[in-house]
Formats: sequence, C-alpha cells, structure tokens
Amino acid sequence: MNELEPIYQKIHFIRGQRVMLDFDLAILYGVETRALNQAVKRNKERFEGEDFMFQLTRDEAEENLTSQFVTSSWGGTRKLPYAFTELGVAMLSSVLRSRTAIEINRGVMRAFVEFRRIAAALPTNTDDIKELKREMQGIKDYIEEILSDQNDINEENRMQLELINQALAELQVERKSSERRPIGFLQPNDKK
Repeated sequence: MNELEPIYQKIHFIRGQRVMLDFDLAILYGVETRALNQAVKRNKERFEGEDFMFQLTRDEAEENLTSQFVTSSWGGTRKLPYAFTELGVAMLSSVLRSRTAIEINRGVMRAFVEFRRIAAALPTNTDDIKELKREMQGIKDYIEEILSDQNDINEENRMQLELINQALAELQVERKSSERRPIGFLQPNDKK
C-alpha cells in the first residue's frame, strides 16, 4: 500500500469524480505534459465524454490547485489542465505504450480500485447512518453549549469592565470637583 501513497496524493475529487490531472500523470509517466496532451489529441476519439476526461474551468483550477498552474510567470494564463477519470487513465495505457507507462498505469489503476473498495466499505446500513447522525448531533450540541458558556463568561467580563469604567469615571469627577490647592509657593500670610 505504501507504493501507492504517491499516487493517492495525486487523485482529486472534481465534478463528483475521482480524477488525476494531466501534469501529475505526465510526471508519473516520465513525459512532458505537452507530450501527454498531444498523444491524447492525436487519439481524441478514445477520450470523448466527461467519463474519460475533461478540461478544468478556471474556477475549478483555482479551487483545486495553487495559482502557479493558473497563471504563468509572465502574467498570461496557462492552458487549464485536463482531468482524467479512471476510464481515461486506463485509456492512456493504449496511447502511451512505453514500459514505464504500463507499470505506472498498473499502480494508478490499483489506486483507483483501492478507493472504490474503501468507498464500498463505508456504512450503508441506515441504522449505522442514524447512529452516526446522533453522535454528530451530540457533538454539535456539546460545542454549542461550550460556546454559550463562553458567551456567558464574556458577558460577565463585559459587565465587570463596565462597572470598573463607571467607578473610574465617578472617581475622576470627584477629583475634579474637590478643591485644588493653588500651584506655586505659598506665602506664610496666604495660608488658610
């Protein structure tokens, strides 16, 4: 399973499908992205339909990738990447015929199969799902209770600060209203 880890990290979930992007596949296959896309274009009838491959929109690219793939260093836009579904990756093996491509394709297909196996193992029993919902609701209620308590503490602190500020204001008023001694030296006959 460790040998599949680098492949797992390159699988994205876009448009409700698990896909791999052209530049990631190119790195795995040891070819340039441009060369991979040219091979696909020469055999485009093999890749017709979004169940094989599709080009990302700008929004999808910005959401799923870092900006370096969306804009080039000179400020223009690069071509948006192509996303290959499991079927598209399988079809790539018929287009890219090198020994490396075949070996990598086997690993990629195993990774997709493993994802399907994991998804199939997720709870489908309605009782299990209901229990998970109850647990999630309990956690949500607990967090809301903590936040409510924190708000109460914050309200108490706010009230205490207001009382302190009010007391300071009263002291300041009292100080201003009390008689102040004149500034300067007092002559002995000036004393009260």
